[in-house]
Amino acid sequence: MIDNKLKIAIISAHSCPVGDLGAKDTGGMSVYIRELARELCKEGHTIDIYTRVHDPADLRMEDLYEGARLIHLNAGKEATIHKMDVYFSLPEFTLNLESFWKNNGLEYDIVFSHYWISALVGKYLQQTRQIPYVNMYHTLGAVKNAIGIGESEPALRILSERETVSECQRIIVATEKEKQQLIAYYGALPDKIGVVPCGVNMGLFKPVDKITARQKLGFTDEKIVLFVGRIDPLKGIDKLIRSISLLKNSEKIRLVVVGGDENSQPELEKLKNLADELNIRDHVDFRGLVKQEKLPYFYSAADICVVPSYYESFGLVPLESLACGTPVVATDVGDLRNIIKHGETGYILKDNSPEEISRAITSQLSLPRKDTKSIMSIRESVSKWDWPNIAGRIAVEMRLALDTRTKVAV
Repeated sequence: MIDNKLKIAIISAHSCPVGDLGAKDTGGMSVYIRELARELCKEGHTIDIYTRVHDPADLRMEDLYEGARLIHLNAGKEATIHKMDVYFSLPEFTLNLESFWKNNGLEYDIVFSHYWISALVGKYLQQTRQIPYVNMYHTLGAVKNAIGIGESEPALRILSERETVSECQRIIVATEKEKQQLIAYYGALPDKIGVVPCGVNMGLFKPVDKITARQKLGFTDEKIVLFVGRIDPLKGIDKLIRSISLLKNSEKIRLVVVGGDENSQPELEKLKNLADELNIRDHVDFRGLVKQEKLPYFYSAADICVVPSYYESFGLVPLESLACGTPVVATDVGDLRNIIKHGETGYILKDNSPEEISRAITSQLSLPRKDTKSIMSIRESVSKWDWPNIAGRIAVEMRLALDTRTKVAV
């Protein structure tokens, strides 16, 4: 290391950090990697992000920011494939990774892998090249299976998470809750787990004049209830749709759902059919994928953002909404109890039942429309999660992993 600046290889084998947000396998993790890399480079660190080729048009190497490159490696079909197919393509991915390092004379201080699939690559590099690796799982298979909503996670994932939890140099989690889950489900050692929350780009996510935002998006004077995220049973969108049908004057309320791609069509059709059955289809607007830079218009146009999830590892969407000055109603998942000031910047729900959601929406919508001062107050409530603060803490965790490795070696 030179001047205490790190060369970091970030591994995100299954999900491309510049993929379409809201697609089946592209969500908060992609935002996290992109934003973290940008801020770490500002601190003088050097970042290479490795993912697989998802499309023949993917650039094999591109500069994301000054000091950060995105590198696509061949692994399986040059297409978006199921995560388990990515797992079976890991030998090819790892071989091409090593060839790229060798051909370009690359060495790194540390590997930061993301999700259980990439953790296996980190494990291999630690064993063969003695490069310490830090992993962030983002979600845990054992926890998802315990919830029992949506597809069951395969035993292979559970086994891989248990192995990598045991062998990686350090684990980053976004919440104290996830730390306790790692200990309970996988026997993780508490001392090797660092708790660092996710961040929000306060420069991108900021209030836009509500009238301007609504005009840009084609909204009228209706009350706007917003959902942003992947179209997945774990997100509880069906509960939200049912809650809309329970609202008084529901004909004056529009639910806007942002997210979903071609791989989400079966679940999306279920939700549309549900809206039809409840006779509210004309008041549910499915907008599909939206570019990240356009999201502040949606947050600013909305009267309220709702997060009815059964499970979130952290909760980036509420951070983004609050940074835009829009209150949030959410289930008590991830770190939302600490992010949302109950009764001030939104409400934490007891559960995601339609009745509970509708009561909170009614309470929030009954309040006077926010003025500029109150909007900025909501925004200020999440200022400590600005990415420069979070990236600094991640850099500390990287150095701690290196220090721990050095002490063990001695």
